[in-house]
Amino acid sequence: MGLLLVIVPIAALAGLVVALWLQRAPRRAALATLRSAITIAHPVGRPTPSQHDSPSASSPRVEGERPALQRAVDPIAAAIAGAARRFSPPSYLASAQRRLTLAGRDRQADFDRFLSLRFVSLALVPPAFLVLLVARLPGIYGLLAFFLIVSALGLGPEAWLNHSVGQRQERIRRDLPALLELLMISVEAGLGFDQALSRSVTSVPGPLSAEFSRFLGEVRMGADHGDALEAIDRRTDVEELRSFLMALVQAETFGVSVGSILRAQADQARVAQRQHVQEQAQKAPVKMLFPLVFCVLPALFIVVVGPAVIEIYRTLIK
Repeated sequence: MGLLLVIVPIAALAGLVVALWLQRAPRRAALATLRSAITIAHPVGRPTPSQHDSPSASSPRVEGERPALQRAVDPIAAAIAGAARRFSPPSYLASAQRRLTLAGRDRQADFDRFLSLRFVSLALVPPAFLVLLVARLPGIYGLLAFFLIVSALGLGPEAWLNHSVGQRQERIRRDLPALLELLMISVEAGLGFDQALSRSVTSVPGPLSAEFSRFLGEVRMGADHGDALEAIDRRTDVEELRSFLMALVQAETFGVSVGSILRAQADQARVAQRQHVQEQAQKAPVKMLFPLVFCVLPALFIVVVGPAVIEIYRTLIK
């Protein structure tokens, strides 16, 4: 029975680790489509930003080049996701799709993997509860084990997704001032906006550059500038970036000079970044309060007061 109590949680955690690793698989199909569109839009001898990034950027990946494990798991994940959709409320499905888009994983395969991971993790909660009942752990240990297992299985996928969204938005917020300054310098040097953007995204790698590279690909395929910029806002949901995108849309609508807008937006982005850093610094003492009170101070009291308590016990009581 003790061996069963060890094997079942380890197997559940191993399944979660494998599923989370599959969630981090890159968006190969979407990037291949974008790269092929950029290659078609440019002449063969003309370098593009994607060609500088990778030697094989001009050739889309074929289905057989995907990892064997991913090709084997994707149909299973799609089948489990189909069952999960029947039991999930539409509001949750829309929320999960929205958060996956904000995390940079807007492919259908990514959505199926997350739903299958969520469904399997919730399905493992009753067996884990039965194992704990059969094991009959002492009161506090059984309650602690149940809390840890339910937290890992029930809240683990959601916590991972929210963390991914926050990390991506923070990276976009951090890269925005540098990209705006590069754009401003390039436009003031005489380049057009699209050409300046194409050169700038290669110098600031990250999710923000990926979004603007996708914007350039959509524009080259015939999309409207305003619609493509609004799509970036829907895929990122960052307030500072939204302000810049709205300024670009208004400049295109009213015929305002892009150079002056870029200079004003670059200054505003630097100020917003400085204020955001100051805000995070002011939140640090509050965030340190919980570990300080419940982790550091008890150990400090034991070290400082413990010898005195032992000595008083030996002298007065014993």
